[in-house]
Amino acid sequence: MRVLLTGATGYIGRRLKEKLLEDENIQIRLFVRNKRKIRDKHQDRIEIYEGDTFHIESLHRALEGIEVAYYLIHSMGAKDDFKKLDRLSAENFLGACLKAKVKRIIYLGGLGEKQTASKHLLSRIETGEILSSKPDLIQTIWFRAGIIIGSGSASFEIIRNLVQKLPFMITPRWVHTKTQPIGVSDVLDYLSQAKNLETKENLVVDIGSKPMSFKEMLIRAAKVMGLKRRIIAVSLLTPRLSSYWLILMTPVPYRLAKALVEGLKSETIIQNENAKKYFHSIYPISYEKAISTAIAEIEKNQVLSRWCDSSAKEECDIKGQETIEAAVLSLKISNDFGQTSPEKVFASVLSIGGLEGWYKCNWLWKIIGSIDKLIGGPGLQCSRRDLYDFRIGDSLDFWKVADLIKGKRLLLVGQMKLPGKAWLEFSIEGTTLVLSASFLPKGLWGRLYWYSTKLLHTFLFSDISKGIVQRAKSLA
Repeated sequence: MRVLLTGATGYIGRRLKEKLLEDENIQIRLFVRNKRKIRDKHQDRIEIYEGDTFHIESLHRALEGIEVAYYLIHSMGAKDDFKKLDRLSAENFLGACLKAKVKRIIYLGGLGEKQTASKHLLSRIETGEILSSKPDLIQTIWFRAGIIIGSGSASFEIIRNLVQKLPFMITPRWVHTKTQPIGVSDVLDYLSQAKNLETKENLVVDIGSKPMSFKEMLIRAAKVMGLKRRIIAVSLLTPRLSSYWLILMTPVPYRLAKALVEGLKSETIIQNENAKKYFHSIYPISYEKAISTAIAEIEKNQVLSRWCDSSAKEECDIKGQETIEAAVLSLKISNDFGQTSPEKVFASVLSIGGLEGWYKCNWLWKIIGSIDKLIGGPGLQCSRRDLYDFRIGDSLDFWKVADLIKGKRLLLVGQMKLPGKAWLEFSIEGTTLVLSASFLPKGLWGRLYWYSTKLLHTFLFSDISKGIVQRAKSLA
């Protein structure tokens, strides 16, 4: 069986790829915007096609000879035109599948009813309807899930941060809204088994564990973590205020927080029994089990993917951003590390940010991150997927990995709100660690920003360079 997986660098896509590789009877083809994000040891079983659903030619090439196609694409991080983008993407994908004579489309959407759904959830529902609109020509299996719980998922990160940081919470009334969360491992089981399902009709399969409110989810998560939390719901908190509250306490940016809050205002409850009817071997794990599994993966540094790995936002696709020739302003800091091995120095480079922080001036970086978060940027709370390593496309606080040459170069591209584009490069040149900050200003304000903060940045980056070398000398 030849299978196409779209969204392969996203939260579900990366995990589903590993799940599909467990089946030796299939050949997997990945359809991604940037193939540099994929560095896989299973090269003999994986084909990588570059493109997106808005470029028809690349889509046709990717679908040629495919029997089953997974559609894991959405525009949740995009701007106000996300509905148009979602609709056009689904229409293009369906048309290309029909032309390629694909037998089955498998789509993951969200639970909810059209009458009460938020704008983003309604767009996901419309996507499912488009993909299912030609039942006489192609079969579509449409899974609908509620809140997905797994290490690195946006929902889990929100729950974990709220529970760990706030012993007492005053929340909006939507915390009483019912939903049916599901562990990410169960989602992957359903998606994987669907490719072999022996049925020819279109199916809508609602999946989830037992119904509970968001308040119950917080309290139960706290219990798993060994904490006690008190929650009082009030009617004063509007969706906008709730969104700001989330961005202050959790890693998610404002646009994503707003979309999640709007989604929580309406119930997302299972509407059919097709999961039990067609997938007899899957018994969804409990919510508590999903939480404890996610925490264990974080503690063991085994997070396979995170919510901020991929996004519909243009700046999150790092294609073409691995070079910095466009920058017109720069500063360079060199630090000789003497007899310390270059391997240790580069290992120290790969440990920056996240839990390790940003060395002596970490408090100052936190202030900068808080300001960035308040004006709509990601801030410093995005942390990192792996404590000791990166892959291209990984998020690191308000940076994203644009290029990585092991032992030689790490290039970060800025995701923060700035009047221009910023890069931060670490390179090993002989026995010298070179840190280069480059900036492409946008108009007069960009130049004013650069020159007014150059002294501050010189101080901050000098501290980072010294901290990296000192840490390298202490590494075993």
